Amino acid sequence: MSNQQSPISNSKAVFDLFAQICRVPRPSKHEEQISRWLQEWAKAHSIECVADEAMNVIMRVPATPGYEDHEGVILQAHMDMVCEKNNDVTHDFMKDPIETYVDGEWLKAKGTTLGGDDGIGISMALAAITDPELKHPAIECLFTVDEETGLTGAMKLKDGMLKHKRLINLDSEDDGQIFIGCAGGIDTLAKMHYEPVNNSQCTMHNAQLGIRLSVSGLLGGHSGDDINKGRANANQILVWFLARIWPQAEIQLASINGGNLRNAIAREAEAVIAIPMSYKEQIRIEWNNYVAQMEGVFGEVEKEMQLELETCDMPDTFVPADKAYRLVMALCECPHGMIAMSHEMPGLVETSTNLASIKMYEDTSLPCGESRRGVVEINTSQRSSKEPAKHHLKWAVEQALSLVCDEVTHGDGYPGWAPNPSSQLLGVVKKAYEDLFKAEPKVLAIHAGLECGLFLEKYPYLDMVSIGPQMYGVHSPSERLSIPSTERCYKWLCRTLETL
Repeated sequence: MSNQQSPISNSKAVFDLFAQICRVPRPSKHEEQISRWLQEWAKAHSIECVADEAMNVIMRVPATPGYEDHEGVILQAHMDMVCEKNNDVTHDFMKDPIETYVDGEWLKAKGTTLGGDDGIGISMALAAITDPELKHPAIECLFTVDEETGLTGAMKLKDGMLKHKRLINLDSEDDGQIFIGCAGGIDTLAKMHYEPVNNSQCTMHNAQLGIRLSVSGLLGGHSGDDINKGRANANQILVWFLARIWPQAEIQLASINGGNLRNAIAREAEAVIAIPMSYKEQIRIEWNNYVAQMEGVFGEVEKEMQLELETCDMPDTFVPADKAYRLVMALCECPHGMIAMSHEMPGLVETSTNLASIKMYEDTSLPCGESRRGVVEINTSQRSSKEPAKHHLKWAVEQALSLVCDEVTHGDGYPGWAPNPSSQLLGVVKKAYEDLFKAEPKVLAIHAGLECGLFLEKYPYLDMVSIGPQMYGVHSPSERLSIPSTERCYKWLCRTLETL
């Protein structure tokens, strides 16, 4: 079928499907509604569909006439989305639809993440299997849950669920690139428990001033794809300043919160402290100097960075002074950012870690009648394409946070996906791109985590590649999806299916 005769240039169905998906809430670990929607959609289109205990959905369509003897293929994407919003936006991700709009050649959301990661992958797969003109071998569509916060859908996928031996993952975010490998990862969760100190118990309570420090307006972004782009981490900027002024004044820490998700670089952070009234003018001088320094370090990248200091009401309680000091120092010691570049694949980040979030809350697990207890919870995420490096970095994070945290645990982690440059599927996908666009696609590995490594553990014979349209600002409210790139990627997917 020639390109002129083929209907694959019509990508309207992709965007229509994506618009429908945007109306269905799908936060990570809460995929009930989108899983049900997919099953109902399959039923409405008379497509064979099964859902497993984890709520993963598998659809199966037979080969079109003439392709019955061709080996089948799996199209894979994940259902869940990262739920981030700007502080001034009112949005309930558990029930509100994502409000999208077109800005030139870009599709965006109003103050929230768009969910193009990976709603657009689902949309391309569904459009392909319902295109009446498209010729293709037998297709299985695998839509997994909880990719963003634990990869539990891929982990819980049972042996024997998949029938075919070739898999195209639709969860990449770079135009004209084919990914054939990814990093493995592991998360670390640390907790510091403390008994709050009342304001009246503080040694300087006769002359205190409440101060709120805040960092906002940062780019944030994906802790894998964007970790080497020189972006600031709001948590780091905040604790660096606290460490800087701590020796100069008798500081009391009331609260500290920053970041949100383990796989997003922290965009915002805030701390409330109390200082001696005599230090009021000096802290403003220190803050202004610090702001100038941070602008010198990050100003070229973080154009919208805002660092603010303001007086506030005196808090009622504080973290005990010794624990507060050790917390700040431990957070300063905790590594963040790119650690090493790959020697095998130039330009690829090999190892990194993300100081993702700092949350303070009251421990509600204690029996009624016991003294209140506060908790500071710290989340980090380590990635590496080298398994030993991932674990060494995990231990380095543990050692830093153990300076103050009484509980440090690590997740199960997930394996990386070792590149296979001799993949037969890679050859087909690469040629399809060259035939369509008269250019050679880049073949790369990615520092972000993909589910492919987990699929290989259960289906070691799988031949896999990953592709996707161009997206920027993924995992942040600045997420945007290129409309022309999506059209090209859908053409590419369809041409690949026609030529498999």
